Amino acid sequence: MVVRKAIIPAAGFGTRFLPATKAQPKEMIPVIDKPLIQYTVEEAVGSGIREVAIITSRGKGALEDHFDRTPELESFLTAKGKLDLLEEIRQIGNLAKLTYIRQQEMLGLGHAILMGEGFAAGEPVAVLTPDDIYDCRVPCLKQLIDVFKEQKATVIVLGRVDEEGTRKYGIAKVKRRVNDRLFELDDMIEKPGPERAFSDLGILGRYVFTPHIFEAIKQTPVDSRGEIQITDAIRLLLESEPVYGYLFEGKRYDCGNKLGFLEGTIALALKHPEFGAEVKRVIHRLLDQE
Repeated sequence: MVVRKAIIPAAGFGTRFLPATKAQPKEMIPVIDKPLIQYTVEEAVGSGIREVAIITSRGKGALEDHFDRTPELESFLTAKGKLDLLEEIRQIGNLAKLTYIRQQEMLGLGHAILMGEGFAAGEPVAVLTPDDIYDCRVPCLKQLIDVFKEQKATVIVLGRVDEEGTRKYGIAKVKRRVNDRLFELDDMIEKPGPERAFSDLGILGRYVFTPHIFEAIKQTPVDSRGEIQITDAIRLLLESEPVYGYLFEGKRYDCGNKLGFLEGTIALALKHPEFGAEVKRVIHRLLDQE
């Protein structure tokens, strides 16, 4: 039950960021100086993961290129004496053992995760959506893995959401409260809206699954859009084994939409050791000009 592998679904079209994503993957849009996908891989590695499968699709070759070696660039940086940058780009290629799996049809998050069944090879597996940047003292995924080790059961990340959040995320129903942050779950529903929401506990893009999740996905019917929702698969899993939700410690930025992307960029820029103070001054100057 050791969690050694992670799946990152990254096959979507990124329509919410058009036209920026017309010719590049959404996951390659930079937040300050790193693309979204790198933040996600670094979180996985910082949580103890050493093998990562990225679920891709046609037109996503830039993801593979980003994590590959670039001898020409390395030679250029060496000749220019830019050794700090050289070391930084070399580290990108050595973050983890990466596998790329092609998803030929976009049939929902559940289907994307199912593409990684062979990669998981009967082991428990973590799943991270690259739309989310978590800024936590202990990496968000590591928090879930610690719970998984203790409970030996599937655990998903939870966060408090407002009414609009009930329209954007799956919502969890609590069976019992284990402690201030940990809940055993009874049910969940995908994007119910405030009228049908069980609670204000949103399901926010980080999971650690037992190997049984793949069979649950196979048994999950498609929804009205022809997609397999991972929320529905977890509901099936609940019929045979416990599932826990953990209220993570830290901050999360939903970079899957433009406003959340801007918020995350500004928040991380303000914390940047090189120019955070200057960013703050720029923001104040712009506000004063209004």
